Amino acid sequence: MLRRELDYFLGALRFFTRLPVPAWVGHSAEALQHSARWLPAVGLVVGGIAALVYLAALQIWPQPVAVLLAMAATLYATGAFHEDGLSDTADGLGGGWEKSRILAIMKDSRVGSYGVVALWLGLTGKFVLLAAFDPALVPAALLAGHAWSRGCATLLLASMDYARDDDQSKARPLAQRLTGGALLFALAFALAPLLCLPWPQAVAGLLLALLATAWLAAKFHRWLGGYTGDCLGATQQLAEIAFYLGLLAQWPR
Repeated sequence: MLRRELDYFLGALRFFTRLPVPAWVGHSAEALQHSARWLPAVGLVVGGIAALVYLAALQIWPQPVAVLLAMAATLYATGAFHEDGLSDTADGLGGGWEKSRILAIMKDSRVGSYGVVALWLGLTGKFVLLAAFDPALVPAALLAGHAWSRGCATLLLASMDYARDDDQSKARPLAQRLTGGALLFALAFALAPLLCLPWPQAVAGLLLALLATAWLAAKFHRWLGGYTGDCLGATQQLAEIAFYLGLLAQWPR
């Protein structure tokens, strides 16, 4: 069973990132369905890479430079996988007026004005927020932000239907809903790094990310009747930004 779960984890790592995995890791639609529950664990890996790059860079450069290099490391590790989903989703929801048109726009490889603006706001927002943290808090924030935001994406996998009818989409094997047990398994990895943060800020980040996820889910349900792979990427990106906003929030007393 341990070998099987290792296969599922490495399969998730191969699908959601560009990190190398051993050649013996198999690939099938069924295996990818089981790999979905490892998505937050993949977030821990990506967040860990960002944290290590940040800590190393901080020994040489000021915090904003270290944050920028950490962000660049995550983009390299994932191939901007989720950022691409954010861009496509913004173009689709911004430029479409019915489900078929929205899905067609989202599948188009060209980037429109909505996608450009969403990418700029997303990347700039993460940079500004992370650069505003106490330097010592950034590594834990990166770990928790990447894990919990992917946990938010798994909530869509467990609660919504897949919106596309074609079988050619890369995300099609993920279309089976996560079971309750698989969701709890995923959320355990998503919630674990929150223990490294002060609990009031962690709770605020968690709740704000959930609010952002619920807002997006309502839009997906209204316009698409479900989610696509791009929708999962957009959810991860917005939930990560919302999480950092919650961590930084200074509530009036």
